[in-house]
Amino acid sequence: MSDRKSTPGTGAAPPAPGTRTGAPALPREALEIAAGYAFPGSALDLGALLWDGACLPDAQIRVPLSMLNRHGLVAGATGTGKTKTLQLIAEQLSAQGVPVFLADVKGDLSGIAAPGLENDKVRSRAAEVHQRWTGTGFPAEFLALGGIGHGVPVRATITSFGPVLLSKVLQLNQTQEQSLGLVFHYADSKGLELVDLKDLRAVVAFLTSDEGKAELKNIGGLSTATAGVILRSLTAFEAEGMGDFFGEPEFDTAELLRTAPDGRGLVSVLELSAVQDRPRLFSTFLMWLLADLFHDLPEVGDVDRPRLVFFFDEAHLLFDEASKAFLDAITRTVRLIRSKGVGVFFVTQTPKDVPAEVLGQLGNRVQHALRAFTPDDQKALRATVKTFPDSPYDLEELLTGLGTGEAVVTVLSEKGAPTPVAATRLRAPESLMGPLGEEELDRAVTGSALYERYAQAVDRESAYERLQEPRGGKGPDEITGERRPGKGPDEITGAGGRGTSSRGKSKGKGTGKAEKDESVVEQVVGSGMFKSLARSVGTQIGREITRSLFGTARRRR
Repeated sequence: MSDRKSTPGTGAAPPAPGTRTGAPALPREALEIAAGYAFPGSALDLGALLWDGACLPDAQIRVPLSMLNRHGLVAGATGTGKTKTLQLIAEQLSAQGVPVFLADVKGDLSGIAAPGLENDKVRSRAAEVHQRWTGTGFPAEFLALGGIGHGVPVRATITSFGPVLLSKVLQLNQTQEQSLGLVFHYADSKGLELVDLKDLRAVVAFLTSDEGKAELKNIGGLSTATAGVILRSLTAFEAEGMGDFFGEPEFDTAELLRTAPDGRGLVSVLELSAVQDRPRLFSTFLMWLLADLFHDLPEVGDVDRPRLVFFFDEAHLLFDEASKAFLDAITRTVRLIRSKGVGVFFVTQTPKDVPAEVLGQLGNRVQHALRAFTPDDQKALRATVKTFPDSPYDLEELLTGLGTGEAVVTVLSEKGAPTPVAATRLRAPESLMGPLGEEELDRAVTGSALYERYAQAVDRESAYERLQEPRGGKGPDEITGERRPGKGPDEITGAGGRGTSSRGKSKGKGTGKAEKDESVVEQVVGSGMFKSLARSVGTQIGREITRSLFGTARRRR
């Protein structure tokens, strides 16, 4: 695929007998549209222009590689080919060395790792759009939230996840969300690291106990009743089996930026089919991945190719019942992450599923067919038409008449201007259009370089263990680890070998002699003081942006 990137038609199959060739044979309107997609630089090939009911393979519809970090939208009714469009774009990005992240909600994107199977439909589509089709598999890494499903486990610590994202998962109202933020602030100030749900529950329980009520008053603005609501929400959430998603080892989002040994971009496929019944959780976890990337990546400005393209499937779930603060944070993240070389594509049924503030930042659009069976459908159709630039097409009629694997396209040119609206017959993906077999998928997962790193959960000393220690009438400062007066909580957390990491251990493994033989460097790096310092390093601006967006904690890598 990577050789098809210079001019329209490069790498295309020879035209079928009787097919008109040469640009002059195209109708005038089609020529004008085709001229808008004749990019001189590297580009992805989407398909061939549709005009007046005919497919015109000499008019290739493409998107500049350098514009993929300007974000995009893939929309359309169920069954119109959105998933195959994701696969087509992901393949070509990988072929040109760009890593890709795919959220696989239905469980049918794992086939991207295997060569596609040629059949009559594939041959027919390839001939129609002048595609030189070759079955090809692409380098893929398979992930699964909390290890539920077929994939390397993806976990986050509660501290890293932050109060804003967690509030959405717990369905807290605005007052409760602000109160949860105060709980996080208290835990941070006392050096109580929140690794998993039991840690946060322990801190909230302590603050609502007779022993902790004085601390609750010192926070200000957090009532005992609200803290009780948060505690009940956490308990119910954990009772539903949600605890597996939080803990350590925490997934390092830098893993998503890797390339394969042959130079192709790695396609990271997060399987979500096993957690489809928890849409609020998985959609918020996707936002955590994106927010974490935003926090860690340096500014790169305009680049010739993105560092990563992130496909956010079932995007409407992210925005459903979201607070204003949450929506503002999403808007700012999407606006700012472009300059860090990350492109984000939202995948949903209609553009109205995406708030206007976010939709206005999505420069690349692939709109599959829409249905207009009800008054609400017709209203959504008219609203969708208004989001496109003026065009010679009757878009209301066109969008209801598109077939599977056809779409209306407009992208940003290399100069950043919108291209003409183009009805397009899309190319066929070259990888397997369906899921891998379970055995093959399991072999790919266990053979991954990430499996050994993330497969085994780790339960080290954190807030829960600290608050379970015998207290014998000690005051709150002593309970939370402030054992030496005159020092701040972060310093004291790491004092005297009491840092949260120095006593950590994997489940089922003892510490023994290995702990005693730690080098001085290992002891320093593992200390609470060092981790507190690491959490504070970096530019103050970057830290403030992260806290102002989602309250996510700085990663400790």
